[in-house]
Order: sequence, then structure tokens, then C-alpha cells
Amino acid sequence: MKYSSIPAAQTVVAHCKAKGVQNIVISPGSRNAPLTIGFTEDSYFKCFSIVDERCAAFFALGIAQQLREPVAVVCTSGSALLNYYPAVSEAFYSDIPLVVISADRPVYKIDVGDGQTIRQDDVFHRHIGYSANLRQDVTHAVNRVKRYAPQFIEDTVASSQERVQGYNDGELNKTFEIAITTGLPVHINVRFEEPLYDRLTEPSVFPDLIEIPPQTLTGLESISDCAEIWNTCQKKLVLVGVNDPNKVEQKFLDILANDQSVIVLTETTSNLHHSNFFASIDSLIAPIEKSEEKEVLFSKLQPDVLLTFGGLIVSKKIKAFLREHKPKHHWHIDPVKAYDTFFSISHHFRMDVNTFFEKFITQDQTTESDYFSYWNSRKQNYLLKRTQYVKQIQFSDMLAFHRISENIPENYQLQLANSSTVRYAQLFDLKASLQVFCNRGTSGIDGSTSTAIGASIYSNKPTLFITGDLSFLYDSNGLWNNYLRPDFRIIVINNDGGGIFRILPGKEDSPNFERFFETSHDLSVRKYCELFNLDYLFSDSEESLKFAITGFYEASERPRLIEVSTPRLLNDKILLSYFNFIS
Repeated sequence: MKYSSIPAAQTVVAHCKAKGVQNIVISPGSRNAPLTIGFTEDSYFKCFSIVDERCAAFFALGIAQQLREPVAVVCTSGSALLNYYPAVSEAFYSDIPLVVISADRPVYKIDVGDGQTIRQDDVFHRHIGYSANLRQDVTHAVNRVKRYAPQFIEDTVASSQERVQGYNDGELNKTFEIAITTGLPVHINVRFEEPLYDRLTEPSVFPDLIEIPPQTLTGLESISDCAEIWNTCQKKLVLVGVNDPNKVEQKFLDILANDQSVIVLTETTSNLHHSNFFASIDSLIAPIEKSEEKEVLFSKLQPDVLLTFGGLIVSKKIKAFLREHKPKHHWHIDPVKAYDTFFSISHHFRMDVNTFFEKFITQDQTTESDYFSYWNSRKQNYLLKRTQYVKQIQFSDMLAFHRISENIPENYQLQLANSSTVRYAQLFDLKASLQVFCNRGTSGIDGSTSTAIGASIYSNKPTLFITGDLSFLYDSNGLWNNYLRPDFRIIVINNDGGGIFRILPGKEDSPNFERFFETSHDLSVRKYCELFNLDYLFSDSEESLKFAITGFYEASERPRLIEVSTPRLLNDKILLSYFNFIS
């Protein structure tokens, strides 16, 4: 085994190993060579090579999303680091412990015209759990240190290096504790002076590695008070956003589902299923918005208590409703943070969901109410009308999503891109055995392909990635790696541009709209498949989609992609007409 000769590089690698950070995604470079040597020469680490730093960060985010543990990305100095920012912000809002490790130039070479240098320290300061800016070693390239930064050596080289080592160990211990206990991304910036490639056969540094203390629960004492309120209320709404599969014990879900005073609204990304849950929120809200008795119905739906858990919410309609018709009490369950999405939050339970329900539901008692029965009858009505509607519409985004969703095999991991993709998925029921993921922290289209590929690496299920044409093209470099599994499947809904903008207010039929909002294009998805060695299928009708899906999920030697071409000028009309039809 070999080690970098630079103490800081040895130290970072040792801390990663001690804290169980095993997966390392490396982008090529020279300044990060000491880190690359340390990680790749140690068989403990599983190292991946991704050239494009933006793709690398999302690839790492996908791995961390699945493992729910820190995953590191390593890059060289300069603008390479800035390409991590989209994934860092997504990790920050999705509570994913991405560990960014950036190599940097010595401080005395910043802003003096030296190549590949920027101000890297604290570059993510508004979207990071913690930034550790490590001090430069003084025992490495000591003559250069004495020449350019003599102030680094206060007395002797040895004692100065001891202080550097102590500081760096302290920063690294703090950094990893925050990443592991909060799930937030962290940034470690390491300054290296040349030479960068020297190796040792034995370590020269023995870092101070501190174990992370166990976390203590808080807020248990207030559960009884809230349970008392819960038991007296007749209208209780449970709303669940992004949620990991199998995170909530089914016994608690069954109790909520069978309480006549409770309705549970779930999103596709919640990974929760029960026949009594409301899985298409917009299909419930839209008919109310169009009703002549809108205010009466919204008042009837307005909850006394709103209980939320999970991540961010996709549905704009439920956000608009709850902001206008606020609950008397809004409680959120999360170990770390609670967003006041509806501007009404009254209590934050800082604990995991099962701990909360274990204490809370045992104190529950049945409350007589028609809250569930009334809204369940409306749900059955829109489910019936949805079935009628999809039988009569032309081939379009909506019909394609319906056919795709009903034909996904059992036990697949389903990765969804943002904008239209995840919103259409919200309209249809998915099999309970599917595990659904989407980058909803910042809801960007950047990195969705890379995230899906990274997430597939450690999944014991095959992966289906559904995306739009712009999302697919935007992150096409995500396919530029050697880690696509043969059972990886992609479906690209190609509506020739940003179809979401035809659905949103402000749509107009003009050249400027097509060019600057919808961004119509003539790029070939087929050619990308040829470039990256994917099997390619094409569909532009319900019949051809049915044919393409036949055999699509069977075992293959290469990943497969279906391009589904839909009518750009018709998709929005069919979707908007759906809400009129069910109303």
C-alpha cells in the first residue's frame, strides 16, 4: 500500500476511513493527485472516475441517496470545484451527506495570476453544513514555505507542523460529525504545494480520530400535549413529501389510514401506499378550484391539525390551499429541520418518524368524524373519471405516462427527472413495490441522469429512469462513464422542448415563446444512444409504445432507452382538459 508524502492528504484519507466514508468519486486533475493516490492505493475505498465534475457530484449524490451515508467527491483546484455547486445545493435541501473534498493551491498563490486558482475557501457558504479550510503543511516543500510564507513557521518547523496537524484534525472531526449527524453536505478544502506525486510505503502521520457521540432525542415531553389536541380534532390532515422507501413502519400507516378523522395525502416521492391514502393530490384539489362552491369545499377540507413529515412537496395546489386555509396546528417531524412551507408551523418534533408515532399513536383514541368518508367519496369519483378520460384521449404525454406507469415491472427502482416528469407521475398510481426517487431539494433538471446512474450502483433492484428531452440532453454527460448497468433503463418523453411552460400561466403561441421558454430543438436522442452504446427504441403512438415496452425490461447486454415522441402543441391541452373533465 502507498501513501501520499503530503501530511494533509494522509490526514484526509485517514479521517474518511475512520468515519466509514468508503465511496469516493474522483474527477481527474493534478492538484488533487495526493488525494487520488491516497484513496486509490487503499483497498478499503471504492473509487469511481467521472470526468465531468457536475456529473460526478450528482453521481455521488445518487450513491449517498441510496446508502444514506456520506459519499465523497474529489476534484482539482480552480473552476472544477464550482461545478459541484448544483449537487451541493440539492444535497443541502435534500439532507444528503455529500462530502466535497477540493484540492487547492497554497494561499500565497491565490490572486497573484497563478494558473487554475480561484478563491475556494467557503465557496459554498450559503448551502453547506460546514466548511473546513485546512491549513497548509509546513514540513512539505519547506523551502518554498520559508520563501513565500515565512509567517507559517512561528518557531520551529516541527512545532509549527504540530499545530497545523492539530488544527486540521479538529476541523475534520467536526466536519464528519456534522455530515453524519445532520445529513448535510460538507466541504473540505485542502491546500497542496508541489511536488504532488511523491509516495511513501508507510504513513508518516497518525491523525487524532475522534468517535462521533450518539445522538439524544429531544421533544418527547411535548408529545402528550399534542396527542391530547389530536384526539379532540375531527379534521386531521397528514401530508407526506419526499420519503425513503420502507422508512415508516406499516402498523403506524394502517392506524392513520383507518382513522375516520384523518386523511393522508401522499406524493409519488413519499413511497407510502394504502388503499385509503390519497395518492393524487392535484386530482383532489383541482375540482374544488373549479367549483362554484369553492370556498365551502375548501373550508370543509381545511384541517384542524396538519401533520407533516418527509421532504419537499411537489404539488403547487396543496401548497396554495394550505397557505390560504391555514390549519390551527401544524406539526412537523424531522430529526434536523422543519421548513415552514405553509407559514403556519407551530411545533417541530426533532426525531425520526417511527419514534414519534411509537410515542404518539399509543395515546391515540378513535374520533368520530365524516372527514375521511366525505373526501374518500370524492376520491372515488375522480378515480373513476380518470379511467374514463385516459380511454378517450389521443396519444400525448399524459397517455404515455399512464401506459408507462402501469407497465413498470414489480420491484424496480424508479428515478424521475424534474418539471413535467415528476408532475405527470403524480397523477397515476404506482405499484407499491416500486422505490421512487427524484431530486426535489432544488427541483432542477441538472444532474437527474447522473443521480439515477449513481443510485443504480448499489441498488439490489434494476433501475428505470424517466426523463424529459431537455433534462436528458442537459445532463447527457451523465452517460459518459463506465458504470451503467446492463439492466439500466431510460424512457425519454420527447415533446420537443420544455413542455412544462405550455402548462404554466403565461403560455403564448409566438416565436419568442418557442425560442426562449419552450426551447424547441431538433437534437437526436438516437445519436446519443449510438455515442454511449445504448440500445435504442422509438415510439410515437400508443401502439408503438406498447410494442417498444414489450421486452424492454428483459435481460440485456447493454442499457436500453425508449424515446417517446409526443405532440408538442397538444400535450398541454390534454392535461388541462383532464382537470376540467374530473371536475
